Amino acid sequence: MRTVVVAGTGTEVGKTWVTAELARALRRHGVPVAARKPVQSFAPDGTGPTDAEVLAAATGEDPREVCSAHRWLPCAMAPPMAAVALGRAAFTIADLGAEIANGIPTNALVLVESAGGVRSPLADDGDTVTLADALRPALVVLVAGADLGAINLVRLSVDALHGHPVVVHLNRFDPGDDLQRRNRDWLVTREGLDVVTDIEALAEMLAALPTATG
Repeated sequence: MRTVVVAGTGTEVGKTWVTAELARALRRHGVPVAARKPVQSFAPDGTGPTDAEVLAAATGEDPREVCSAHRWLPCAMAPPMAAVALGRAAFTIADLGAEIANGIPTNALVLVESAGGVRSPLADDGDTVTLADALRPALVVLVAGADLGAINLVRLSVDALHGHPVVVHLNRFDPGDDLQRRNRDWLVTREGLDVVTDIEALAEMLAALPTATG
């Protein structure tokens, strides 16, 4: 299974939007794509669509394919905490990893969107780093804000993801903003990171990934 993990430096950085837009761009490039949200927790009285529903709209899949029905947790906490609060059974990273492969079309590039930051609890025994270790993705897309604090959060997240190929996507990047430009340039020149600010450029990078991973 050819996977790309979409991770974040924290909550509300735009992982779902980036994943959905990547899926649409890849489809325009003729790349078969599927999206998976291993587990999602959300406010039970929320008025908008869940992450799985947003991703399903972008890929043409059923939301229950994107995220298995028993992994929908209507409680706005980290997933393993939400499961306890709701009286659900505990689950592991291995459980989530096994479910990701369900219903994946042949030769599809699978975008796996995580939850929270890279060290936020994702299951009883791990986080996004643990999931990446299990999946061995072709690439980790690290979604980050571009404003004050970006350099610190990106460096901490990339260090946590040691051993995985990472590209940083600075979301909501404004080329007219001096601070955001300087943050991008620092990450590239001082940290030696691959940094993109454009969805189309990121989609082209993903479309060029090898057809199999190791």
